[in-house]
Amino acid sequence: MKRIVVISDTQMPFEDKRAMRNVLNFIGDFQPDEVIQIGDLVDYPAPSRWTAGTRYEFAGGVRRDSEYAKRNFMEPLRAVYDGPLKILKGNHDERPEKYLEKNAPALAADDVHYRFEALLDFDGFGAELVEPYYKFAPGWVAIHGHESPGLNNVAGRTAASKAKKAGVSLVMGHTHRLAISPESTGFGGKLKTIYGFEVGHLMDVRQAGYLKNGPANWQRGFGLFYAGKYSAIPQAIPVEDDGSFVVEGERFGQIKRGTNGKFAKKAA
Repeated sequence: MKRIVVISDTQMPFEDKRAMRNVLNFIGDFQPDEVIQIGDLVDYPAPSRWTAGTRYEFAGGVRRDSEYAKRNFMEPLRAVYDGPLKILKGNHDERPEKYLEKNAPALAADDVHYRFEALLDFDGFGAELVEPYYKFAPGWVAIHGHESPGLNNVAGRTAASKAKKAGVSLVMGHTHRLAISPESTGFGGKLKTIYGFEVGHLMDVRQAGYLKNGPANWQRGFGLFYAGKYSAIPQAIPVEDDGSFVVEGERFGQIKRGTNGKFAKKAA
């Protein structure tokens, strides 16, 4: 069976660095048949509605953050994995393009430099930009999640709703939640089940200043698929607070803990 790794919402440069390092090392060890990054690879805090009208709007940073993502995601990934790499645009990834469209439409139509695939040099890294509802396995499509309206606060239900509308099992990011939620239809014992899968995030939530009033219903994690000829089996992989996770009975990125469960101090 093909093994496919799906990650989302790294929000660079605000990624969880320990978790991100562990996931990249895992990909190098696991050598999946395909890696799909389904959006919000880069945060691009400016330009955004959060910085509009402030000095940060004019401080720049698009090139800086793009170079950071190349150094800390594209380059280390390609150092350990040379297989197919597919990337979807998330709403954050689109911010530079949308900003140009809104504020300089005469330039946006001809611009090629601020398109996401150019900023991260997809051609140089052998990455392929794919469109929403990318069919990556039998009965499954991938989106980021911002393409159509509608969010549910219950983990998995946003994806289930979008899967039901599309009539096909669907994996997405955007919500920063980690869950698989099935939808079954039919009668008389003849059922058809499709799945909605939200693959969580790999962001350092401490960097999300808009969460200052309390934690959001977010979960760190990523997705793993085993794809056969006629169907695919999804697995949600939770990432723990220490950045480690378990796949096929093996823990990746384990950090030693004391008897009380807290991180063990490094030796002097």
